[in-house]
Amino acid sequence: MESKAESAAPHSDPVTPASHSPEAFIAEKRIGERIRRLRLKRSMGLVELGRHTGLSASFLSQLETGRVVPTLRNLARVAMVFGRDLSYFFEPEPHPLFRVHRRSERVRLPQSGVEDPTYYFESLAYMVPDRQLDPYYAEFVPAKKIVEVRPHVHPGYEFLYLLQGELQIRHGDRSHDLEAGDSVYFDAGTPHAYRCAGTSPAVALIVTMHQMTPHSAAATRPSARPATAAGPPATEP
Repeated sequence: MESKAESAAPHSDPVTPASHSPEAFIAEKRIGERIRRLRLKRSMGLVELGRHTGLSASFLSQLETGRVVPTLRNLARVAMVFGRDLSYFFEPEPHPLFRVHRRSERVRLPQSGVEDPTYYFESLAYMVPDRQLDPYYAEFVPAKKIVEVRPHVHPGYEFLYLLQGELQIRHGDRSHDLEAGDSVYFDAGTPHAYRCAGTSPAVALIVTMHQMTPHSAAATRPSARPATAAGPPATEP
């Protein structure tokens, strides 16, 4: 439990620069909210946290709601319980990533490097910076003539879910036929190619993941292009 002096004068040893009042600084850093998130993430009650820190549940409740200004000593006690450094309470909070891409904003692009494209694709996340995966909406059209579909490779893994139509995927030396509702997950470092296997277009959701694979040393696809503000990432699906 905290001492009576500590309870009666919670404003001692304020953790604030001279240009801010203690209350304003605590509110700006949202310290109480950070403590509450840490506690709830551990499914820990105020009483239990009090036992670990030596602070009363009522004091901790006021601390979480911003009604008292903590001392550095009190914050250090709380930080130790959750395995955090004291600096955790003063560093800028990261903003959660959330980005909506409207259908009207997407750009439909053809397969590159060929005269008669066998598929068209739209990036579903081209405006997300430093993304770890790339989702695409892809439409595979029936070939106008019998041509050899050029295989390609890229680092990471690929997931495909066929929304409609029939699609043939060649992965390495094997070919696989998919129908609507089928899905496939594969090593994209192995040469692979797609071909519409029906008389109507096949539509698929494709996700490429950037995690490195044993084949990550393989050359990337020759048709790779740099990302643009309104275009797809560096590689096609």
